[in-house]
Parts: sequence; C-alpha cells; structure tokens
Amino acid sequence: MRKKKFYERIGLPRGPVGAMWLTFVVTLLSVAFIILGSGPVVHAADEAAPAAAAAPAAEAAPPAIDPGGGASGTAANAFNAAGLAFTADELKKFADTKDQPATNGDLLRAVDAIGQGHLANNIVWTLLTGFLVMFMQAGFAMVETGFCRAKHAAHVIMTNFMIYPVGMLGFWIAGFALMFGSLAASKIGGPAALGGVPALNGYEFSIAGFGLFGTKGFFLSPSVYDVAIYTLFLFQMVFMDTTATIPTGAMAERWRFTAFLVYGFFISMVCYPIYGHMVWGGGGLATLGLNYGLGHGAVDFAGSGVVHAVGGGVALAGALVLGPRIGKYNKEGKPVAMPGHHIPMAIIGTFILAFGWFGFNPGSTLGSTGAGNLRIGVIAVNTMLASAGGAMSALLYMKLRFGKYDPSMAANGLLAGLVAITAPCGFVTAWSSVVIGLIAGILVCLSVFFWERIGIDDPVGAVSVHGVNGIWGLISLGLFADGTYGAAWNGVGATEYLGKAGQGVTGLFYGDSSQLVAQLISSVVCIVWAFGSAYIFFNLQKLVMPIRSSREDEIEGLDVPEMGVAAYPEFQLHGTHSSKGGNIG
Repeated sequence: MRKKKFYERIGLPRGPVGAMWLTFVVTLLSVAFIILGSGPVVHAADEAAPAAAAAPAAEAAPPAIDPGGGASGTAANAFNAAGLAFTADELKKFADTKDQPATNGDLLRAVDAIGQGHLANNIVWTLLTGFLVMFMQAGFAMVETGFCRAKHAAHVIMTNFMIYPVGMLGFWIAGFALMFGSLAASKIGGPAALGGVPALNGYEFSIAGFGLFGTKGFFLSPSVYDVAIYTLFLFQMVFMDTTATIPTGAMAERWRFTAFLVYGFFISMVCYPIYGHMVWGGGGLATLGLNYGLGHGAVDFAGSGVVHAVGGGVALAGALVLGPRIGKYNKEGKPVAMPGHHIPMAIIGTFILAFGWFGFNPGSTLGSTGAGNLRIGVIAVNTMLASAGGAMSALLYMKLRFGKYDPSMAANGLLAGLVAITAPCGFVTAWSSVVIGLIAGILVCLSVFFWERIGIDDPVGAVSVHGVNGIWGLISLGLFADGTYGAAWNGVGATEYLGKAGQGVTGLFYGDSSQLVAQLISSVVCIVWAFGSAYIFFNLQKLVMPIRSSREDEIEGLDVPEMGVAAYPEFQLHGTHSSKGGNIG
C-alpha cells in the first residue's frame, strides 16, 4: 500500500489552492502568537505570593522610546577611547549638582568623548567610501570586457579580477610603506581627520631635500598596528588598485597572463607608491610650496595624477612595448576598427564607475567631521557635473564628425570628465566643473584618434581617458581653483595666503600663477616617472620571460589557451582574418 504524503494525511489540496490555504493558516497562527505574546508574563511564583504581598504597587515606567530620534544621545551615551566617559554614579552627581561649575577633569572627559565621536565618524566615512571605490573594480571589469572582443572576454575579465588580490598583496608588502611610511614626520604631517597617524614617522629617503619614499610599515608591521593606519591602508589600497587596473585595458587581447601577474607586483610595490609619496606622502612635490614658494605645492585632491595619469602612463608604455593586436593595421598601415563585443555591458560598467566615484572624490577628505570636511557636498556635485559635461561633449563631437551618436565614446567621455575633475573637485565651482568636463570629453575623442593614428593600439581608450585627462585634471586645478578651500594645504598659508586669512588653494584665474607652475611640474614628473619606469620594466621583463601571447593563441582568442575556459561556450567563435586585415570574433 502506498504511504500517504504529508499533505494527503492532513487533507490539504495540491497546487495553488493548497498553497493559498497553507498561507492563510500560517498567517492566522502568526497573528495569534503576536496577540498572545503582547500580554504580561505571569510566573508561578507570582501566583503563590501571599495576599499581603500583593498590595497594589506603582508599576515601573515603561522604557522610553524615541521614534523621531530627537531625544536620543545624552551624556549616558558619551564614549571616549576607553569606553563610557562617565559612570552612572557620576552622571547622577552631575544631575544633582548641575548648577555648580564643572571641574576641568569633567570637561576634559567630555571633550575626549567628543573627539572619540569625531574620529569614529571619520573612520566610518573613510571605510564606507573605500568600499565604494573597491566596487569600481566591477565597473572596470565590465567596461574593459565589453569593449574587447568575445574570444578574449574571460582573459580580459580575469586580469581585472586578479589585479585586485595581486595589487593588494604588493601594496601590503612594500607599497604602503614606501608611499606613507614617513608621512607623520614630514613637513605636511599626517591627516588630522584620522588623528594624524603619528606612528607613520619613519625615515624619508630624499635626494637634495626632495623626498622620494618612506621606509616604515612594510607588511603592516607591528609598529603601525593602529586603527587609523589600517583605515588609511584600506582606502589607499583601493586607489592603488584603480591605477593598476588601467593598463589591463590598453594591453588587452595580447598580454600573456603570467607576465601580467608579475606586472601587478611592480606597479603596486614600486611605480605607484613612488609618485604617490611625492604628492600625498609628504614628498618633494608636495613641498614645492613650502620650499620654493610655488603655490600650495603640487595639489591633487583625489588622484587625477597620482591614480589616473600614472595608470595612463604605464598603459602607454605597455601598449608600446607589446605592439598592436594582429590585424589592427592593414598593409598600408591604416587602422582597422575592432569593435567590442558587448556595448551594454560596457555602459553598465560605466554607471558602476560613476557611482564608485562618489567614494573616490568625496571620500578623499578622509572624514565627514571637522577641518572643512563638510566640503563633501560641493565635491560630490562637482564630480557629477564634470561627468555630465564630458559625456555630452564627447557625444556631440562624434555626431558632428561622423554623423552618429557613438555610445562607446559617450561612455569614455563621461569617464574622462570624472578623471579630469578628480584633482580639482575640492577647489572649484560648479561652472568650472562643467567646463573641465566639457574639455575632457573633447580631449578623449581627439586623443583616441591620435594614438591610433601613430600606431598605439589601445582597445578601450585607457591612455586617453586616464592618462591624457589625468594630466588635464592636474592643470585645470592650477587654472580654476578659487581659493575658498584648502587653507594650510601642504603646510602653506596656515594663517594667511595672498594677503588674506583663510585663503586656500588658488589657481591662475583667481590670482595665483605659481600654483599653475607647481601643477605643471607635477605633471611632467608624473609623465616621466610613470611612462619611463614602466617602459624600462616591460623591456627588462621581455628579456627574462615572454610578455606577449603567441600568434596562434591571439588569433584563436586567449580564453581557452590561457584560461582553459571560454567566456561564451554556447557560441563557436572563429578567429579568422577579414579581407581588410581585421580580426573577426
């Protein structure tokens, strides 16, 4: 005899009707439990209590609730670094003697609690915005994969994926120490928003007083085992990883994966940290103002130069050493179009990057409390406006020149505007941001065609988006900074600047030509170091290992030969040559 199933034994109909009945019964039971559970709990001991003890007594007041949030947060909630700032007895004493003057000790503990709260806000802000920047890796992966051909998709997205752990390890081993190891001991000091990170007080290696790199914090050693330093590490690590990702687009579709892995340690341990120290670590470029009277020294709020131009310079060197893809140029040397296989993927990736930029730029205040950090509202709006200007000008340029609204160039225009505004975002007005973005959108179009014309094959336009517009961002700061923000930046103008108290970073159009000079010097150093060091590295790497994939693998597509898996196994992709010399698939 067949054993009855559970729903048959309880008489529950099968199908949608049974599901509806079961949902109805569960809902009734839930409501009953809620009603019963809201009543008072009666214990047996209470029932057995003598009648004399059951005399009416005043019920304890129910716990106070605060649905509006206006009454929460009192002295009882004040914390300092050691925990609660005041004990319950001390709070009662304060209440009983509230009309008497407080002692200095009481005031100091109250101020300590305020300081703990401010630092906590800034650490949480820095971590959350760092998480947003980390998510930009997904945006880069989608943009670069979408702009490349299908037969290389798994390989391209794996370079975007693996640069994250490889770069992180390299930055942990040496990059962070070289970049920030002497920050607190430098003339500009550590970030006040994170408490000054005083433990980053290592020796700075310099030549003729021009600081090049720090020497403390390798492997995040015990001497820097500090909450603020670890927070700074996370935030700066994801910035470094952005730089390291940029060349994966310019060198896509012909870069041997093993060679790529080695490169990941070079850029995270040497290339990025050295220039980063010069600008953000208290090095020689940051002190151009203090030492030579050039404005506030080299200023780069969130990394047009430190992050993007360095990545673009390395990308240019890599694309030059690798050479163009097979079929990119015909027998006459004319470039052949090699369209990406998934434009929607690239556009979605662009949106992810634009979203992550709200961590990139506003997050670079390293806090939301104190020291002018409420500027984050201005920074966020400037970031948006520049991206809009870049997308619009690139779209219209392509329409006027070729008669079509090119989605890939519109995406690159938006990214170019974001790259360009990254350095000046904290120092300019809304109209300046739009102008900076509009110029960036035109620059990226002109630059893409320029590099292609002279034989540099950059499948995704990384050199143009990040390299060219990273330099434009540095220069634009020297033109448009309006002086309303950045007083005492890099140790310059703590009391006054240009004869005015509170005057911040100021560009040429607002009366300070020396700031533009500092930005131009920083731009030249960035180009020479990023391109030069990478060009030397890639050529040395060629001497000890192959860095370009074989001709056969490139024609077939790098997915199966290098990764062992096709990105799109449902489709048969053939790598053949068209009559015009292009590569199909």
